[in-house]
Amino acid sequence: MKDKISIGLPSKGRLRDKTISFFNKSGLKILQSEKERNYFGNIENNSNIKVIFLHAKEIIQRLSDGTLDIGVSGLDLLNESDKNLRDKIVIKRRLDFGNANLVVAVPDDWIDVQTIADLEEVAFDIKSKRNTRLRVATKYPNLTNDFLISKGVTQYKIIPSLGATETYPFIGSSEIITDITSTGKTLADNNLRVLKDGLILNSTACLFFAKKKAAKLQPFLNSLM
Repeated sequence: MKDKISIGLPSKGRLRDKTISFFNKSGLKILQSEKERNYFGNIENNSNIKVIFLHAKEIIQRLSDGTLDIGVSGLDLLNESDKNLRDKIVIKRRLDFGNANLVVAVPDDWIDVQTIADLEEVAFDIKSKRNTRLRVATKYPNLTNDFLISKGVTQYKIIPSLGATETYPFIGSSEIITDITSTGKTLADNNLRVLKDGLILNSTACLFFAKKKAAKLQPFLNSLM
């Protein structure tokens, strides 16, 4: 069991389907249980590999602690993680699916706010009039902080989002948001628009290796790269 290679794959949605297709096309055909709630699989004709279906965020965690050797997850989830965790994971390949952008979005009726520079003016206005900070709802506090600070925005505070971030400006929980989007449709449907220079990260699905397991994983490079 010690020599088994463990692969973590996304457990839900299109990311799961695309990942399975990627492995199958690479000659590593994934065999899945017919049981609906079974989270384990195998590679055809290779008893040395075990497949575990996990939440994309958990795949990052398990790669960092060595529970997984290989995983497919989003670049956004890796970059949002703490540095000590990121340092334990190697990006082996950016894949051609799972593309999405992490962006800064404001309500449509903020007609005078088109850029990050405009946002900084609004933040100072809110500070002077209300004696409070511009509230930014997000599931990505680390990436959001790094981006806003790099752009010179200082008068804000992060509001952790636990659900549909798009609703936060309209229920009084925040003024603006940062969120991940693939087409922008959900933002538009909820009366939000992306600032002209509001791109924080262009994300995609990636093939990750646990850094400390790199030597034993070398035989897989040819088929997966």
